[in-house]
Amino acid sequence: MGTVLINGRVVTPEETIECDIRIENEVIESMGKNLIKENDKVIDVKGAYILPGAIDTHTHFDLDTGTTFTADNFETGTKAAIVGGTTTILDFATQNKGESLEEALNNWHKKAQYKAYCDYGFHMAITDWNEKVSKDMQLMIDEGVTSFKMYMAYKNLMVKDREIYEALVRSKEIGGLIGFHCENGDIIDALVDNAKKNHKTKPYYHFKTRPACLESEAINRLASIGEVAKAPVWIVHLSTEMGLKEIKKARAKGVEVVLESCPQYLLLDNSYYGKETDESFEAAKYVMSPPLRGKNDNEALWEGIRNGDIDFLGTDHCSFNYKGQKDLGIDDFSKIPNGGPGVEHRVYLMYTYGVCEGKISINDMSRLVSTNAAKNFGLYPKKGIIQVGSDADLVVLNPNTETIITKDKQTQNVDYTPYEGFKRKGSIEHVFLRGNEVVKDENFIDNSPIGLYQRRNVRNFD
Repeated sequence: MGTVLINGRVVTPEETIECDIRIENEVIESMGKNLIKENDKVIDVKGAYILPGAIDTHTHFDLDTGTTFTADNFETGTKAAIVGGTTTILDFATQNKGESLEEALNNWHKKAQYKAYCDYGFHMAITDWNEKVSKDMQLMIDEGVTSFKMYMAYKNLMVKDREIYEALVRSKEIGGLIGFHCENGDIIDALVDNAKKNHKTKPYYHFKTRPACLESEAINRLASIGEVAKAPVWIVHLSTEMGLKEIKKARAKGVEVVLESCPQYLLLDNSYYGKETDESFEAAKYVMSPPLRGKNDNEALWEGIRNGDIDFLGTDHCSFNYKGQKDLGIDDFSKIPNGGPGVEHRVYLMYTYGVCEGKISINDMSRLVSTNAAKNFGLYPKKGIIQVGSDADLVVLNPNTETIITKDKQTQNVDYTPYEGFKRKGSIEHVFLRGNEVVKDENFIDNSPIGLYQRRNVRNFD
């Protein structure tokens, strides 16, 4: 017995095709017309788009910051993901100082196993570089963790330039990919210390102490190290026009740069931090790193998407409640937990403000939120594409509705959304995870965590 979706508009990276899809044994068994067999379940999705399940390349669930935990764990975060059309997330397993990569991976498996409502994989964040860690990167590849991360900011996480070089050389040897948080952490720390010495403690100063030039400087430095190491680099959550210019320069010199951005850097800007004279703490909702930038940066990144400069969009979902968590920094902006929610709304935001406003096509959107991520992170063609033999991760989007995004109608386990009041065009009528219908009309129909760990291959575009 299978399931057949009829009368839909199937979205591929290149075109949109009117055809039916038959699902059996968790995969796409056939595509075309006249596919129905005896005892099949038939679902008429006339007029709707059928998209490949989205892949979020950048989440932080159940993360211990040292002072608090993220508001979303793997249960609540993956529920929010799949309600919003994301069927696979890639979370950052993070090595603590003195810990092996194997210990870090085991910690994250314990956090996620039997709790995930969508499929999931891990990147491995390296914070303590040494010979054993270098050796154990191969172990991570063997365990299906084929991507890593290093931080160029945050005192307790950041690594040195020599360590970046050594890690890139090692990643090239084993076929891995390392992502980098690109900001000059030492200078940011100096700016933060100076602001606090001058009693500048409001959330407004979060973005004032993280100027755009410190992102572009870090990108330039990283690209130079990548050039010497002859290794690809992945830049996570790009936020600035200046940074994009540095990436284009590096690519012109032959450096392979994989590029991610996020909806907040396309749709929100630094006006959300208010003015220096404001007394409201509301700006704390937008304390994330990199911070929100100028409208010129928004437009430059949209142009980067149109030109194919940006490969895919994650969310950097790292949620903290406004009340009870963000207010830990009410007297000191540097103590505000750093991050914001977004995993639930990414597909809708890109459809509403990208496709419906004519900035990108529905096919472009599919590449940005699904296909390119699958290719770069070793999930393709199992995921990220609608074709025979691929996992039946399918999202049925009805384009003919419009509502408003609000915290009161979200699944994310957090008391606000940075997109409060934003228009939301379309509605997700069905979500299939490996052929199992888990969401219908934006509601769960089977409240069981059936998400599975995805062992990933090294990058291969053949």
